[in-house]
Amino acid sequence: MTPDRARRPGPTVRTRVHELTPTGEHAREDRLVTEEPLEIRLAWPGAPARRVWVTMRTPGHDFELATGWLVHEGLTRSVKGVAYCTDADLAPEQEFNVVTVTLDSPPLHDPGHRHVAESSGSSACGVCGKDSVAAALAAPRAVPWSGELPAPDVVRSLPGLLRAGQAVFSRTGGVHAAGLFTAAGEALVVREDVGRHNAVDKVTGARVLAGDSPAEAVLVVSGRAGFELVQKAIAAGVGSLVAVGAPTSLSVALARESGLALFGFTSGERCVRYT
Repeated sequence: MTPDRARRPGPTVRTRVHELTPTGEHAREDRLVTEEPLEIRLAWPGAPARRVWVTMRTPGHDFELATGWLVHEGLTRSVKGVAYCTDADLAPEQEFNVVTVTLDSPPLHDPGHRHVAESSGSSACGVCGKDSVAAALAAPRAVPWSGELPAPDVVRSLPGLLRAGQAVFSRTGGVHAAGLFTAAGEALVVREDVGRHNAVDKVTGARVLAGDSPAEAVLVVSGRAGFELVQKAIAAGVGSLVAVGAPTSLSVALARESGLALFGFTSGERCVRYT
């Protein structure tokens, strides 16, 4: 690496803190989860690369995030290639914050004004930038899952199995996680990110880039079962969504309409099935 070449950001950064306890103030080193923007560009034959989304994310598995996001938006089911952008006008610190995804053919629908150049998202919300309620509710849908679903005892064990793969959370306490599991509870892929929706994008992207289907028996998430996570689960074609936290009224309605099994308040002791 040359001295003037940007250093690829990692998932955590060091910082100095002062911990205040009943016994006094203690200075120590701590770890923070990294949060930086990622710009996703899309290109296909005859079309130059164009910006379709900007999100705040934890660096790492960026190609998976970009691919998964495109799948969940219903723009593609496969990609030809993914690479960091090498535009000469990019500042060094932007070098690893811009990803271009190339398709073999035009996207399944026009990215259109829903993903104009000014569109952006935060690390907290996966449906920011949608310009109408109808657009947000028009979730892309894969072929419904027809395989086996996890038994109740497996469902209750899944948050613990997901937690075992949360290395960044163990160091920072500041990231969400998502994992794809078989009906028997076998972990296929686990990803972490400061954004809960980004973690799900990374899971789906990992499967697609590996040449596997993103559809499987169960998607497990470390937080609540918000609408945007149900939307992504349906777009990926998973059979059930298991959340540690609560669902919302809209997420339950969408899951019920789509035939997605939805579980919330899941722990080793209990879970609640909503659909």
